[in-house]
Order: sequence, then C-alpha cells, then structure tokens
Amino acid sequence: MRLPTLILALASLARLGAATPAYQLPTENHHLLTGEPEKFYMYVDRTFEGKTTQPWEGGAWGLVRTPVRVGESIQYLRFHEGIDISPVKRDKAGNPLDLVMSIAEGTVVHVSDVPGRSNYGRYIVVAHPVDAAESMVFSLYAHLAKCTVQPGDKVRKGGVIGQMGYTGVGITRVRAHVHLELALMMSSRFDGWFRRHAGGANYHGLYNGMNLIGMDVASFYLAQQKNPALTVPEFVRSQPAYFKVTVPREGALDFATRHPWLAYGDLSVPSPSWEIAFTATGLPTGIAVSQRKVEAPIVSAVKSSTVSHRYPTRGLLSGEGNSATLSNAGRSFVALVTGDFPEP
Repeated sequence: MRLPTLILALASLARLGAATPAYQLPTENHHLLTGEPEKFYMYVDRTFEGKTTQPWEGGAWGLVRTPVRVGESIQYLRFHEGIDISPVKRDKAGNPLDLVMSIAEGTVVHVSDVPGRSNYGRYIVVAHPVDAAESMVFSLYAHLAKCTVQPGDKVRKGGVIGQMGYTGVGITRVRAHVHLELALMMSSRFDGWFRRHAGGANYHGLYNGMNLIGMDVASFYLAQQKNPALTVPEFVRSQPAYFKVTVPREGALDFATRHPWLAYGDLSVPSPSWEIAFTATGLPTGIAVSQRKVEAPIVSAVKSSTVSHRYPTRGLLSGEGNSATLSNAGRSFVALVTGDFPEP
C-alpha cells in the first residue's frame, strides 16, 4: 500500500473509532459546523444610526441585539439566550417545512401548545441527564408550528419532536426559525420566586424561560466538533468567569445539590458563606465554600471593564473598572440561584 493511501486509511479508521458526539443540531441546517454562519442563523431587522440592515449576528447567542453607542464603542442591550436557526425547506407559500429534532437522548418535560402564553410561542423542553447522578441539562425549542410529543415521552437523539414555525411575539413567516437553548435550571422552587419578583400568571411551572439560564450553545457545538467526547459539565466549567458573588450560607444550596459537578472542593466543609462564579451573562460556572462573613450577597470579584459593567452583564451589575455591585436585577437573579426567597 502506498504511503498516501495508508495515511488515508488510517485517518478513516481514526474517524470510525472517534467518540460519537452526544448532541446534534436540531434541524438539517448544519451550516454552523461548516463555517457558514450567514446560512445558519436567522437574521434580525435592525435600524441603527439611520442605517437599516439584516445582520445574521442578531440570531446568534449573547448580547447581540439593540445596539447603542457608548463613547467610541458599540454596546448591545438585549441578551439573546439561544440561537435562531434558519429553515432549509419552505413550501410555495413560504412556510418552513423543517422538522425539529431532539438534540440528545432525554425526556420531554414540558410542552407549551398555546402560542399566546409565551414569547416563545409553541415550545418544548427536553431534559437530558449529564452524569451518573442524573444531573440535568435542558434543551428548549421555540416558535414551533406544531408539537408532536407530550410530557413524559422518551426521545432519542434525532427523534422528531415538532415542526419549525413562526409562533411567538415578533416572528413573521419570512423570519421563521427554531430558537434553541441549552440551559441549566435555576431553582426547583421557581413559583415562589416568580410570585415575589415577577407576578402575573406562570403557565409553565419550572420550565418558564426565566428559570432556565442558557449557555453559549453555538460555542458548545463548535467545541464538541473538535472534541466529540466533550460533556456539558466540562464545557460549562471551562467558561471564563466575569464576576463572583459571595452569599450567606443558610443550609444546603439547592443549585449545588442539583449540579454537584460545579463544586470547587468539598462543599460539606462548614463555612459562613458560598462564593459563586458567573459568566458575564449569568451562567454559574463554579461554587466554593467561603470563610467570608456576609449579611447579604456581595460582588467579591469582577473582571475589569473600560465600560460600565451593566453592558457586558446585561444589567446584572453596576459600576466600572475593578469595582461592581449587584443591581436590583442582579439581586433578584442571585436570589433565584440561591433560593433566597420565601415559600409561596
């Protein structure tokens, strides 16, 4: 066998022996993985400083919407907690025909089949175990035309759960897409927090979008492409912390109990407080015991910023440079993570 042929054969065997990624994309649109984001993301209509554009970047994850000029920089006020995936098939009227599939093996835990009850329109939430202790991560699929599963259904990776549509606030047929989130559940007592901090009717129980904190799912897929054995816990722990909050320790921390892989060290060690690390947009990336005595949550560390911290943290912090405090929204957010609110 000639050397080039041998090399190709060995490469083929290596691919066959490589780990199979646990997560796939939810539709047939795979342009994220081929380096063609403009074909993957659904654009947004944007008018900024008198110029109207349709940037695909508005369909990406993160602070990508509602630009404002701050000095010589442009900052974005609106946090997009998932990714908007464009259709690859439409009928003659322009309706999307793409089937929506579960991104991994799991269990359907929520189906919202009444479009007017959420900005998500029709949406589905699927729970996926990520370790032997059955810690869960949740995938959310929004703006569906129809749902073809029910709560309690077991789904396989690639199993069809619905069809892409354009239900929900501000979505038109032209901009039809599926909105995908990969998230952690903030609180197992969400209804109590909702009554105190939000009010109104909660039709979605624990699976209200306010109780699911989304990670950078596009970056996860790209990292998984390079390392098919990558797990969600490994990815979350690898995300850079932007700020840390020290909170009084009062009994067990529910969030840590449900996500033991976030622990730095032994959380059973007695201490007066916890220190929780967050990404800029609020995804918890680590929890440690702290010997600092505090009476209320305080920002104990923050990445230095040349603009107000409220911009990169979607309003969770205020302050500048190396100094930051929790805003009202930040205090409410930390209360949700820590369970620091009364029972309903």
